[in-house]
Amino acid sequence: MPIQDLKGQISRLPEQPGVYLYFNGAGETLYVGKAKVLRDRVRSYLGAHGISPRIDALLNEAQRLETIVTDSVVEALALENHLIKQRVPKYNILLRDDKNYPYLQLTTGEAFPRVLVARRVEKDQHFYAGPFLPASLARRTMSLSHKLFGIRSCSEAITGDRARPCLEYDIKRCVAPCVREICGPAEYGVAVEHTRLFLEGRNDELVATLKNRMVQAAMDEEYERAAQVRDAIRTIETLKNRQQKMATAELGDRDAFGVKLGPAGAVVQVFQVRGGKVVERVELVTEGASTALEESEVVQAALQQFYADRVAPPDVHLPVGFSDADTEMIEGWLSGTANRRVRICVPKRGEKRGLLDLAARNAAVAYQARFNENVTANYDALETLRAVLGLSSLPRRIECFDISTIQGSETVASMVVCEDGRMKRSEYRKYTIRPMAKTAGTRERADSPAPAAASGGGAPRALMAPAAAASRESASSAAAASGGGAPRALIFDDFASMHQVVQRRYRKLLEHGGPFPDLILIDGGKGQLASAYQALEELGLSNLVAVGIAKKEETLFTRDLIDGIALPTDSPALLLIQRIRDEAHRFAITFHRQSRARRDLRSEIDDIGGVGPRRRKALLTAFGSVAGVRRATREDLARVVGTKCADAVLAHFAAGA
Repeated sequence: MPIQDLKGQISRLPEQPGVYLYFNGAGETLYVGKAKVLRDRVRSYLGAHGISPRIDALLNEAQRLETIVTDSVVEALALENHLIKQRVPKYNILLRDDKNYPYLQLTTGEAFPRVLVARRVEKDQHFYAGPFLPASLARRTMSLSHKLFGIRSCSEAITGDRARPCLEYDIKRCVAPCVREICGPAEYGVAVEHTRLFLEGRNDELVATLKNRMVQAAMDEEYERAAQVRDAIRTIETLKNRQQKMATAELGDRDAFGVKLGPAGAVVQVFQVRGGKVVERVELVTEGASTALEESEVVQAALQQFYADRVAPPDVHLPVGFSDADTEMIEGWLSGTANRRVRICVPKRGEKRGLLDLAARNAAVAYQARFNENVTANYDALETLRAVLGLSSLPRRIECFDISTIQGSETVASMVVCEDGRMKRSEYRKYTIRPMAKTAGTRERADSPAPAAASGGGAPRALMAPAAAASRESASSAAAASGGGAPRALIFDDFASMHQVVQRRYRKLLEHGGPFPDLILIDGGKGQLASAYQALEELGLSNLVAVGIAKKEETLFTRDLIDGIALPTDSPALLLIQRIRDEAHRFAITFHRQSRARRDLRSEIDDIGGVGPRRRKALLTAFGSVAGVRRATREDLARVVGTKCADAVLAHFAAGA
């Protein structure tokens, strides 16, 4: 196991907090983790094999280790979160706010702030509210901020020296900070503060403030201004009464996390409660093999990534707890960014637990909506394949090979790719099988029994050694084991073709550094599978897993099992394998027909250098046939294709004569 090769380095790690990073042989970051004591945490991986398929895959792939020492555990946690987002490691959980709904940005970093629509929250001096769903609600809310509070919508630089306000002031949608005599910085600041309360959903506090302003304006006999404030209060109260939101005074300010894990991924719902009301619901999504993950891992990753650009409320409610050390570390980090105490707890009963259950139910609904039945079935099929074949992780990327030929003529091969149960047509490849060198013993080898595969593995003897004496009966049994009844000479060609195409495919992947498949599917039985494994071993890729599927019996063959694996006919795993195999067969047949068509339509003129499709058509049109071109004089040819090409045509036919 590669992790054992790092044992010496691990023993010399410092006993300090920090971050550790695992890399594969290509230098890609596989995993980023944090630790209170680096040596102890990383040393625990030496005995972690067997804990989960995800950890096993990491340990088998990791070849290099780096560490970064920090001054505190809180700094390590923040650095870990930054590195995960920057490098997107293969074995870390990366959640994203997948809905892409807009936010409203109150540009408090400007002297005279505006309200703008933003698609993401940035770490700057501005205030953000949202996300707003549906998206049209964001623009309606922005329009209300202009109507109710007179926040400016222009983008010009405000100096207060403008001679007169624009039309927005006349229609009462702006308080005109551009004219100092009408609205000064202090008055505009009041409008900005009211807008912020409105965007935060603190409507009760806002209404109380506006009522005081209305009364004061009436006492000052500014009745028109008092009427405007009164209309604003009525609008806000109407909106508040229409909001269908759960409200409980005891809930205060807090966030509640609900999680749904499944074979297709994970969904996290965060209910943000402010002033006892659920004011927002944020959805975080991750796709992939979440079956190997624990709920606590997903929740911890969601905490770190959700609060990387948000300030946590005083209380954060979670469906599952962490270890005391992790809880203390995360609370310290959240408290530091919020500049006050932040507590993490797992409610067991009462209305606080009810809010968690509500978030969990919403997460389950979102999971079903996102990962429909077809996607879920695909992941169920992949999980079945993982269990049946004993793979360390889900075979998310499957590459399938098929050979197509007629009596050894125009032999071609196809390779199709399936990722997460969906075919990726952009990565399909087709191959023309190159002629194989014939030796004195070729015919004898062709008549010898093809597989040593009948014994359960290894490459076919026809590809491994010179001819060996064998009976006709053993040859026939080998043909049956391969899942087909073709003549023995053609079986050898089929094996050699499979060997060639697998070798060409993965030699190129080695040159480009991947991506390598989690599973290789061979359309054929033990003989074809043995040929594929021999090609992989010659490239040093015997660690890749291949499986063959024989026609008729629809049995899966592996290198390690003598007998094939027969899955139920209605098994999602078998149906997925058949779908991939049939797609490879269709792609190979199509390419083979195209190759035959090109061969049948090929003309002797195509062999002449400098004559392409256009000149070939011109020659055949002018002279009627190849014989007519052969009889044409240099002058006649030159009039059609030019003197240089005419000389090439004459030279070609003269050489053939």
